[in-house]
Formats: sequence, structure tokens, C-alpha cells
Amino acid sequence: MMESSPLNLRRAVIWIGRLVLGGIFVYAGISKIFFPNTHLWPMFVLKFSISVNLTTFAQQVESYKLLSPAGVDFVAHTLPFAEILLGLLLLIGWRLRIWASLVTLLMLGFLTVVTRAYLRHMDINCGCFATPEPLTFKTVIRDSLFTALALLMTVFAFIEARKPHPWAAPEKPSLMTQNPQ
Repeated sequence: MMESSPLNLRRAVIWIGRLVLGGIFVYAGISKIFFPNTHLWPMFVLKFSISVNLTTFAQQVESYKLLSPAGVDFVAHTLPFAEILLGLLLLIGWRLRIWASLVTLLMLGFLTVVTRAYLRHMDINCGCFATPEPLTFKTVIRDSLFTALALLMTVFAFIEARKPHPWAAPEKPSLMTQNPQ
């Protein structure tokens, strides 16, 4: 008899979290790097320039007024690539507890920064995706929901890792327990 069913609430939350957050992270990273820059739309050549897109993202990061210029450049040039990598690792599911923990920490950081900017009434773009999106209460709620999903996914991944896989064969008793002489 199986010790646990192949599908339960925890596994469903893990799958939903992997698909939703993995997809969102991949999309967010790709949009920051590759999507056309909306500020330079008449100039066709610069429209698809990765460096121009990352510079625009750096301006959005700088608008939060949290980092030095070197920190802004570092975040703007590494975060989109890290988002793509983390999103793909979530979608693959390899070493899920590690990557889910990192995504949860990143989402907590995003939520903290966005909430701080919203509470300080900063009139800035979110910087979440390539499209200019004003920072509103809706952005704070969206980030809160994604953070809650990431946290649940991480906790459930750690809980499920302690349980035997439902399709695994039961352990055979050792020879010592079969013939105690």
C-alpha cells in the first residue's frame, strides 16, 4: 500500500508555484533584456539594443533611491539574467528547495522595496517588466500574493522532501531483520 497519494494539496501548491513563479521570473528577465525599449521607439536601430534596455532598467532601479551608482549598475546588469536562471530552475524542478528558497528571498526583497516606495508616495515605475508600469497599491498586492505563493511553495517543498515518494518501491527488510539468530 502506498504511504501517500501522488497528488495532495502540498504537491499541487508546489506545482502551481513552480509554473507560475518560474514563468513570471523567466518573462520578467527576458522582458528587461530583450523587449524593445519604449522610450526610443522612433529609432529603429536602438529599439532592440540590450544595453539600452538594461540602461533603462538601471534608471528604474535608481528611481527607488536605495543603491549607489555602482550598486544600481550591478543590479541592473545581473538581476534580469538571475531571474531567467531562477525561473528556468524552478520550471525544471531540480534541487527545488534551494531555488525555491532563493526565489522566496528575492520576492521578499521585491515586496519590501515596492512597499517602501509605495508608502513613501514615490511616483516611479515599478521596473518589474519591460513595460512602464506605475507603482500602485495593485503592485504591492500582486507582489504580496507572489511572495505568499513562493513562501508556501518553499515550505511545502521542504515538507515533501521528508516524505517517501509515492511511486517509490517499499524498502525491503534487511537480512538481519528477517533471520535473527
